[in-house]
Amino acid sequence: MWPSGASGETHLKTYHIELQRLKAAKQGNGLVEFAIDAQMLPQAAGGDATPTSVLSMTEANARVLLALLKTQLSDVDKRKARSQR
Repeated sequence: MWPSGASGETHLKTYHIELQRLKAAKQGNGLVEFAIDAQMLPQAAGGDATPTSVLSMTEANARVLLALLKTQLSDVDKRKARSQR
């Protein structure tokens, strides 16, 4: 459960996540999982902005991630019955 403030609000921890390397991808049970190397740093909430975490990566890593996602989703589609597509 997420930590709550005195007024019952939920406070999210926010991070700056820098993706360093994609190692592997797998899918099963409705999930696509990636093994990665990443650096996570706490990110201070900025004033009135909605708290959010940021994921950053190089263009090369973004292209690898896109290719891995396409492959994993293609595998999922192959396993589904035609009536579920």
